[in-house]
Amino acid sequence: MNILTAISGLWIALGVVVIVVLYVVMAYNGLVSQRNLVEEAFSTMDVYLKKRYDLIPNLVETVKGYAKHESGTLEAVISARNKAVNATTDEARLQAEGDLSQVMGRLFALTESYPDLKANTNFLDLQNQLKLIETEIAQSRKYYNGTTRDFNTKIETFPSVIIANMFGFKRKPLYEVNNETERENVKVSF
Repeated sequence: MNILTAISGLWIALGVVVIVVLYVVMAYNGLVSQRNLVEEAFSTMDVYLKKRYDLIPNLVETVKGYAKHESGTLEAVISARNKAVNATTDEARLQAEGDLSQVMGRLFALTESYPDLKANTNFLDLQNQLKLIETEIAQSRKYYNGTTRDFNTKIETFPSVIIANMFGFKRKPLYEVNNETERENVKVSF
């Protein structure tokens, strides 16, 4: 009977080990999958941001012809664009993007002072392209934040937090509006 009990205990212990190993593998794979979704969401947002980066110099050049004495605003737009393009971390990129969005609002506010600019077909075309891109960026930010929220929740809840800590999964930053003035409505009329 003792040998039978020992063998039964061995099978039970082996079963528990197999279950634990299977859980670790499944949890790890789930975390990797979720992290990849976050990275894909950030990459998607990055594609739209690149489109905006490419469009901004054309927009600034068009405005320059009409608003020569508004160089401070135009330089701020280019500076914010360059800061966003050259950001090296996700956190820095997200912060720079917020700054760029704010300064772009000031650029479009300039059109109030320049009626000829509002009638320029090149400017209107660039403005419409930028409007479309901004909508795409907003959608990609929502997707990024949703996947990031799910990933962060998964790595912070029990029992997957144990696996996340064992394998070095770190919290990802959300895209947030950090500048309180950016939360205010910008008056832009065309």
